[in-house]
Formats: sequence, structure tokens, C-alpha cells
Amino acid sequence: MIIDRARAIADDVLFPSALAVDAADRVPAQHLDLLAAEGLYGEALGDDIDLAGLGAIVEALAGGCLATAFVWIQHLTPLMATAGAGRTDLAEAFASGRRRGGIGLAGLRSPRDPMRVRRAGDGYVLDGVIPWVTGWDMIDDVYVAARDDADVIHYLLVEAVAGAGLTPSAPLELVSVRASRTVDLSFSGHVVPAERLIATQPFDEWRAEDSSGSTLNGYLSTGLAARCCRLLGPGPLDTDLAAVRHALGTAEGDDVVRARADASALAMRAASALAVATGARAVRSDQHAQRLVREATFLLVFGSRPAIKAELLARLGAAPA
Repeated sequence: MIIDRARAIADDVLFPSALAVDAADRVPAQHLDLLAAEGLYGEALGDDIDLAGLGAIVEALAGGCLATAFVWIQHLTPLMATAGAGRTDLAEAFASGRRRGGIGLAGLRSPRDPMRVRRAGDGYVLDGVIPWVTGWDMIDDVYVAARDDADVIHYLLVEAVAGAGLTPSAPLELVSVRASRTVDLSFSGHVVPAERLIATQPFDEWRAEDSSGSTLNGYLSTGLAARCCRLLGPGPLDTDLAAVRHALGTAEGDDVVRARADASALAMRAASALAVATGARAVRSDQHAQRLVREATFLLVFGSRPAIKAELLARLGAAPA
């Protein structure tokens, strides 16, 4: 039922306003409030929902409005992390949507100023830069990953409030999902209370897990492809979509890389087909075709990893020599 409800929200609320959101500087609060009220921030997901079920929800929302789905999907990480750590108070607040979360994990990969953490008194001190933190001014907490001198990653829930050593950049000027208010966060001696530590993990273990990227992100691409297929009408792309969707739901190990590359490539192919089918009108700013092509471009690189990039370049005939 929750999957059906997500599809109805996408068709009746998100897609009709997707062009307006694409031109806005933030996702409408009523979109996120509606998802929370319907339990999509966690309450209606249930403990027994599998990857395919959660992926179907991601796909539905992304096919309605990618910017809205992009902000919402970040929330799932702190939701699941606090629940998995037995932090019932925080998990319940996230599940209800009373508190809304984002993620700050990319600082572990940052060559410019990697995120560092050290213990100080009754708390932890953060220093460094986290690129690509989504939902600024629309979230309450950022689930931050930082590495200490012993190569242990600390996952901390940081209040998303500027000041006292935490400085956001201006929202990034992106080719699409600009309304997601994605920023770079800079930390300089920012203190986080000890009770805000959610989990720790050896760096080498994280690096191995991170190498293939998140399977769930692939459903953003199938959501975009599915919307293009619906706008195009029945055709061979429907068969390709079903195959990619199945691959995402069953992928393990190295297959995750191929499934993610398949999903991104399909989104670009479907959006390009829609642009061609639409004709000259496709380049007008009031047409979904141009928006979907830009969003497909975004999804070629969002959440990517070196192996996914190499796979896509090889398919495009541009693999490094």
C-alpha cells in the first residue's frame, strides 16, 4: 500500500509541479511535509521492507520530482543508522518526520581537506570539508562521517545550524536539482556532544563497502527512465527498464557496479529518446524533456565511484587508454 501511495503522490502532486520546482531555489515545504505525513519518512516503511520495495518507493518519487526525491532519500541513512544503533528516541523522531536528516559522508573522500575527528573532553571536535550536503535549511541534522588518527570512522549526528565552527557554502549551482539546496560544509573546531556519536567503523572496512556505491541510488535513475517511458508510450525501453530494475534488486558484489551503470545509462538513453520524440519543443524551458535530459546527466555522475565511472566510459567508447 505504501508503494501505491508513493506512486499516487508522484503522479498527482510531484510531477505536475516538477518544472516549477526545477526553477526554484528550494523544494516546497509542502512536498516534504506531505511525505512525512504519509509515513514515507519512516513510519510507514516497516522493518520488513526489502531493497526492491524501498527501491520502488525511491523510483516512484524520483519519477515525480527528482529534486524532492533527492532531498528525501538522504534522510533514509540517519533514519536507518539511528534505528540500527538502538537510538530509539532519535530513530522515532526521524521516522515521524519531526526531525529530518541529511548526510555528510563525502568528506572521507575529499582530497582537499578530508574530515577529521578527535576526542576533546566530553565531546568530539570536527575539522575539514564535506562536499555535497543536500537539503540545507530543510533538514535538522547531518549524519557526518569523520576519521580519527587511529583510522577509525566516527559517525556523528550534527545539528544543521551554521555557526560555532560550522559554515555552509552558498547552494551549489547545479545543472539540475538546484532546489535541493546542496552545499559544501566547512568545519573548524566544531564541537559535537558525545551523546551524538551514533557508531564507529574501521576505515578499511568502510572503504571496501564504499567502493561499489549504493544500490538504492540506482533507483533514482530507473525512476527517471520510467517517467520517460510513460511519456513516450509503450516500446522496447520498457523491457530494458524491467531488466535493469531486476538487476538492481538482486545485485551483489561486483554486480552492483554493473547494475548502477546500467541504470544511469538507461536514464540517459530514455531521456534522449524523449527529447528526440518531442522534437524542437524539447529545448523549450516549459517542456519536461529538457528537464529530464538534464536530470539524466546529473544521475550519470551522482553517487558514482571509480568502477562505475570506468564501466560507463567503456560503454561510451571513451575508456582510458
